[in-house]
Amino acid sequence: MISQRQLFLQHLAQTTHFPLMLEIERAEGIYMYGPDGKPYIDLISGIGVSNVGHRHPRVVEAVKNQLDKYMHLMVYGEFIQSPQVQLAQALSETLPPSLSCCYLVNSGSEAVEGALKLAKRYTGRPNLVSCFQAYHGSSQGALSVCGQESFKQAYRPLLPGIRHIRYGYTEDLHWIDHQTAAVIIETVQGEAGVRIASQHYFAALRQRCDQTGTLLILDEIQAGFGRTGTFWAFEQFNLVPDMLVTAKGMGGGMPIGAFIASPSIMASLRENPILGHITTFGGHPVSAVASLATLRLIREQNLLQEVPHKASLFKQYLQHPAIREIRHQGLMMAVAFDSFEVLKPIIDRALMLGVVTDWFLYCNDAMRIAPPLTITEEEIRKACAILLQAIDEST
Repeated sequence: MISQRQLFLQHLAQTTHFPLMLEIERAEGIYMYGPDGKPYIDLISGIGVSNVGHRHPRVVEAVKNQLDKYMHLMVYGEFIQSPQVQLAQALSETLPPSLSCCYLVNSGSEAVEGALKLAKRYTGRPNLVSCFQAYHGSSQGALSVCGQESFKQAYRPLLPGIRHIRYGYTEDLHWIDHQTAAVIIETVQGEAGVRIASQHYFAALRQRCDQTGTLLILDEIQAGFGRTGTFWAFEQFNLVPDMLVTAKGMGGGMPIGAFIASPSIMASLRENPILGHITTFGGHPVSAVASLATLRLIREQNLLQEVPHKASLFKQYLQHPAIREIRHQGLMMAVAFDSFEVLKPIIDRALMLGVVTDWFLYCNDAMRIAPPLTITEEEIRKACAILLQAIDEST
């Protein structure tokens, strides 16, 4: 009988020559389990997705209840569907008053695409500014504003009118001018290996956007939904964007994303042309109820308040001569080593020992740590002990 492994290789499109090939049969909390029952601690939350853990009971209950009512009914924005309406209202309650209008989509890339379209439509301007080492998604518009040429060169020509600037450098802000529709920037750079700009930089960025009439789009696809210790990372920088894009941790394991703006900005999608952005499955009711349950869990169960302490525990327990630095904003962490050649065997050994980690797209000498926010102190100690064992056995 043909194995799942063989079927995987024969029929699923591969994006590398070396997929992890880890077969998972079930998952719960911080753990994933193989067919043989072997547990794996998920220290990356499916790349920033499972912020409340795998299959949280309240998320599962919300999904099951919705399945008994209805699934897809109509393309986004035509029918009044309670899951969408309640989620949009709950999102607005986490945000400044100017960010009260939400367009629900299926993923982070789609949220970026919608935000870029909306910025051009609202301002009537042709150009966009983003940062070197930025990651905003893999569809063509999102890829255009990514800041790593090696990921883009095979797909050119992409969108014209893109200017890249250095993240955190105020001297580059002069490139934002009266032809710039929007600046799109990660509040915390993720795939660059958790890079954090200063509050001074963000104040200068906000001021420059205001001076030139440019919209400021914050990408919190990885950093949002509590990952950094506040519900939105921008709360820690005394900053309010004109638009916000989010996804990943938003769905509690279900696919969903959103771009959020003021009603006046979002109104641009209503005319010239009408149906200025269209999605069939955006705001799918099953994903919407999962997202609402996730949002409520994070806010009600003290998860935000616990993030700084849990991050400090990782820093406390991950002490080793091979570790060069730990960069973090809350539980969005990068553990730096000398090189990829040092790091890769550690990641491979950790996987064999039952801990799933990763490196970053643009930073292959640092280990990604972004566990479910629900991880306990005992689970942190256990995971760190395994990582230290992996380092000792690999270096």
